[in-house]
Amino acid sequence: MIVGITGGSGSGKTLFLKQLMDTFSPEQVSLLSLDNYYKERQLQPKDDQGIENFDLPESLDRERFSRDLKKLKQGKDLTIQEYTFNNDSKVPQTIHIKSTPIIVVEGIFTFYYEEIKNLLDFKIFIEAPDYLMLTRRITRDATERGYDLKDVLYRFQHHVTPSFKKYIEPMKYDADIIVPNHNNFDVALDVVITYLKNRLQPNR
Repeated sequence: MIVGITGGSGSGKTLFLKQLMDTFSPEQVSLLSLDNYYKERQLQPKDDQGIENFDLPESLDRERFSRDLKKLKQGKDLTIQEYTFNNDSKVPQTIHIKSTPIIVVEGIFTFYYEEIKNLLDFKIFIEAPDYLMLTRRITRDATERGYDLKDVLYRFQHHVTPSFKKYIEPMKYDADIIVPNHNNFDVALDVVITYLKNRLQPNR
């Protein structure tokens, strides 16, 4: 079974995923993140100011992602390299991904790429108010990607928000469940966990 999780940048996907993954053993559920399939920085499309835009569908290597997802679906394990964006001080890790009964796929364009969406058996969309997404984005980009506040605000206004409105938000209507993450997502998380546990039972 392949579960797709998407939502805007800063919507809370990472925390939702962590709590979801912590509920299951590595032999039951594995995770394939679209974040590790961005093209190299020099290949990224640039805006009118010459700034790399990582928030466009063409920013990612969708063919490699699709190919690797199909390998997992066929029962083959994967070894990939972590993508570190602009953080040159961060040493990329080697990530080993098992082919498990349930494979979770996450990323902002998980539903947008038609060939990926067609492989999904269950689709989850996480939504949050703009101000919360911006706050989380500031924290993440400062610590993980090495952007200062000016860069974060520029990218949020000129890259993140337009991309979300055009490519990502319309995809929530294709979701099997929409998770509102205004204060917390505890109830929705329990629903998803219960559903997946049932799917892991024999004869399901």
